[in-house]
Amino acid sequence: MAIRENFTYADMDVWLNEKRVTEIECLVPDLTGVARGKIMPRTKFTEDRGMRMPEAVLGMTVTGNYPSGDAAYERAISATDRDMILRADPNTITLVPWAVDPTAQVIHDCHFSDGSLVDFAPRSVLRRVLKLYADKGWSPIVAPELEFYLTAKNIDPDIPLRPPVGRSGRSETSRQVYSIDAVNEFDPLFEDIYDYCELMQLDVDTLIHEIGAGQMEINFLHGEPLGLADKVFFFKRTLREAALKHDMYATFMAKPMTGEPGSAMHIHQSVVDTKTGKNIFSKQDGTASQAFSHYIGGLQRYMPAAMAIVAPYVNSYRRIVRHTAAPINVQWGKDNRTVGFRVPESGPQDRRIENRVVGADANPYLALAVTLACGYLGMTERLEPAPMMVDSAYHLDFQLPQSLAEALQDLRNETSLRQVLGDRFVDVYAAIKDLEHAEFMQVISPWEREHLLLHV
Repeated sequence: MAIRENFTYADMDVWLNEKRVTEIECLVPDLTGVARGKIMPRTKFTEDRGMRMPEAVLGMTVTGNYPSGDAAYERAISATDRDMILRADPNTITLVPWAVDPTAQVIHDCHFSDGSLVDFAPRSVLRRVLKLYADKGWSPIVAPELEFYLTAKNIDPDIPLRPPVGRSGRSETSRQVYSIDAVNEFDPLFEDIYDYCELMQLDVDTLIHEIGAGQMEINFLHGEPLGLADKVFFFKRTLREAALKHDMYATFMAKPMTGEPGSAMHIHQSVVDTKTGKNIFSKQDGTASQAFSHYIGGLQRYMPAAMAIVAPYVNSYRRIVRHTAAPINVQWGKDNRTVGFRVPESGPQDRRIENRVVGADANPYLALAVTLACGYLGMTERLEPAPMMVDSAYHLDFQLPQSLAEALQDLRNETSLRQVLGDRFVDVYAAIKDLEHAEFMQVISPWEREHLLLHV
């Protein structure tokens, strides 16, 4: 479900007046998932305002730099640094709970001057994939599970992160998976988070302590993909703000701490018939359908080429290692957490697939778009899956790229994904990630200084 259903500009205007909002944060999710945009007084926020922002805002790295000399990028991004026209999506209007004065935030879609969507904007990419489903009479349903770490404040990036101090006055020194008491160490923080999420109608479900020291997981109720992507986008921002209020950091880095497991964004996904509401993954007799098998086949065939999107940084590949609750291949199995694609135990109407490959650092719009794109290709190309894995898959060979450079090459070469996601999106995205990788390669790590300085 979206935050609001079928809201219009008129509805949004009434809502803003009822809440006595004085300021509005106009947000655009960029390719990294960062909230870009402008802040304006309530009196200036109107439907015909026509707010604008440079197109290049969607074409920069996480460090704020722009690719140069990449021909495909330069064909996609205007050399004149033209404007995009931003239009608010009224269904995303919500309050900013941590603001001192009554403040609202609303997500905007990006349009070219002819009124068409900017095709490499993250929300546009997801909308493009959802239209393919709609044209088939299908409605995908998703439920993200988002892992993250709480850490002590750390203003020096050369110093390793450590777990925060809880209400006992101590930091975690051991792994406390599913411990209620370990979660309760941070009760004041989580009380704020639940209050914020309720005020923003984010529909978060359960909170658990994950494997790592200071690692938590929040689960979202299932719903339609665009609305869930908006909620994950808002939640990341909300959690970071709440953590700062309690003098700690919250991070969605895939692998923030040495020796601790990485953080994932597991995505449960199914598809229903739009007219009947029935799960197309199940036949009338309750057994698995061909669509279910083909969807898995699509994930197995195309997710390796999609890794640059669901594991978008050099740090992301530190998570994809054996025996750390992260998949290293594209096997599938029933209630098997060692595989890339897990099928939880469920009834026929709830039959679904959990994609365990996606990292917590992935842009939620792009992550949902690409996992749904893989399943769509599997169903339309009628791809058969490999045999089900019944034992641990950790001993098998790697079937996923093991570096960002390798993943980007695979993404560029996969023509079917290009057609579904859009050529210009792939060109812009790959160019940005190439530059990020090049920037990283200019940095010398502590490991290199420790082991190579005097020994080679």
